[in-house]
Amino acid sequence: MSHLSEADKIYLLNSVREIEDFPKPGIKFKDITTLLGDAKAFTLLIDHGDAKAFTLLIDHLVDRYSTMKIDYIAGIESRGFIFGAALAARLKTRFVPIRKPGKLPYTTISEKYSLEYGVDEVCIHIDAFSAITTSKPRVLLIDDLIATGGTATAAVNLINKAGAECVEACFVINLTFLQGDLDIKKTTSVYSVLEVF
Repeated sequence: MSHLSEADKIYLLNSVREIEDFPKPGIKFKDITTLLGDAKAFTLLIDHGDAKAFTLLIDHLVDRYSTMKIDYIAGIESRGFIFGAALAARLKTRFVPIRKPGKLPYTTISEKYSLEYGVDEVCIHIDAFSAITTSKPRVLLIDDLIATGGTATAAVNLINKAGAECVEACFVINLTFLQGDLDIKKTTSVYSVLEVF
């Protein structure tokens, strides 16, 4: 199952709601809460008789990453937590949250990035990857969607700054027309389950 069938991709895409003019006019926001909030689409209980969207997605990601020797999965606040934690549990590995400033209780390091309307920042605990001491920890970054790529690029830089190696950035949806993956590809591999043109 390393590649989804076209029927599976359509099923997953149809599980995502599009909201016009959010968070500002002219933007078509891809809302994954409809995938998560629908009992048929979001379930961690595998029903072999009915392919459910979330199970289908996580099964696909488990198949893709099970042989890559991932030490940590880092999820970007907040929807990356949902996919990252579920995938980490299935791969029996560690999960690390990447959060906005002021949300983590221990000493943090941070990475700033530019937005069209200012600057934002992501943070990680300074010891987030300290459980692996024999080699450079291998980290998979995951989030629900990549648009312009600023947050994800900062997250990749932050993982590497923390002494780990971001081996791939994974997104459920890539808004390819915004080309947000181009900067990330300068520092790590990028994989998108679904691409919206």
